[in-house]
Amino acid sequence: MKPLEGITVLEFSTMITASFAAMMMAEQGARVIKVEPMNVGDPMRYIGANKGGISSLFANCNRGKQSIRVNLKEQAGQELIRELVAEVDIFIHNFRPGVMDKLNLGSDALRELNPRLIYAAISGFGKEGPLGRAPAYDPIIQAHAGLTATQGKGGEPAFFRTLICDKITAYTACQAVTCALYVREKTGVGQHIDLSMLDAGLFFVFPDGFQNHTLLDADHEPGPLLIDLLYELTLTKDGAVTISAGTDEMQMRSLIAIGMEHLLADERFNSFERLVANLEEFKALVASAYLQFTTDEIIEKLKAADVPCARCLNHDEVLAQEQLGANDSIGVIDHPIMGSMRVVKSPARFAGERLEPSRPSPDHGEHTAQVLREFAVAEERISAMTEQGIVA
Repeated sequence: MKPLEGITVLEFSTMITASFAAMMMAEQGARVIKVEPMNVGDPMRYIGANKGGISSLFANCNRGKQSIRVNLKEQAGQELIRELVAEVDIFIHNFRPGVMDKLNLGSDALRELNPRLIYAAISGFGKEGPLGRAPAYDPIIQAHAGLTATQGKGGEPAFFRTLICDKITAYTACQAVTCALYVREKTGVGQHIDLSMLDAGLFFVFPDGFQNHTLLDADHEPGPLLIDLLYELTLTKDGAVTISAGTDEMQMRSLIAIGMEHLLADERFNSFERLVANLEEFKALVASAYLQFTTDEIIEKLKAADVPCARCLNHDEVLAQEQLGANDSIGVIDHPIMGSMRVVKSPARFAGERLEPSRPSPDHGEHTAQVLREFAVAEERISAMTEQGIVA
């Protein structure tokens, strides 16, 4: 039995945050019904590599779900959702603040109909403040939450080249919703959850990225950022390696391995304070030494010296590594439209077992009639709403 079996989720989402959160719940056994607009549905369906009109991005964020098409601009469509809510456990959306209230689907109204409902509202910047209604996309949030400042070097900002704020918001939403389910088990009452991408992004980056902006008393001692000490890409003759030599002993062993131990006797680097002051010069000298070796030679030397290190793998090498096979991390599923697909399995193991990937992502409105029948909507009414353009 999967952990969330018996839980029903209504998802209203465009793009990543709510979609990815609901997909994780689907992988853990929840029934997720994705409510999409009538015309084109979730725009994520059409971004990037695709087959049969469905993108791999959409497929990766929406497997395990049912899709229904409902016209929320019509009162009849809004009323239909309100009827479904009576039998739903979780309602999650990522529309701008105020949109759901205009559609008569706000938290207060729906939780009055179903007091056990957990209502999760994801926004870009929060409900209040000067940016409360501003558009929010991952790069925008990275800039506001300090991720570009953390990722950059020498004061020049840089992006994480992945939808990191979108996805960390999704993880946070999923964790908050399951906490609310636990509270409901004890109290019998659901609750409202607000979550902004800005808050999720800042909470995520703060522990290490804002080390020098945490202590407020004037007598604190500043120090180098952990990220400046650990995250260094070192080029070799034919590739790149990364080394995590986090202690003085490891640093010494890494220098001995490449024949550069004399640097620590150099007056520019022979104390912690001098090393920090001349860190860039030190790194440049070490980097030039690594360029004398191939990646295989460096990995062999560092491993022999018991220094944590890794070859920087490309995408194909990542997927081919034996460790993923040992972990049973990757699966293959057959999509009725997209064909054979590689998927990454849900990372958490329950009772020592991997959760197998759930069914493939749905076509737009694939399950409308099926879902409405399962919610005891009469066949005649389904036909009438279809003719009227309320559902499809």
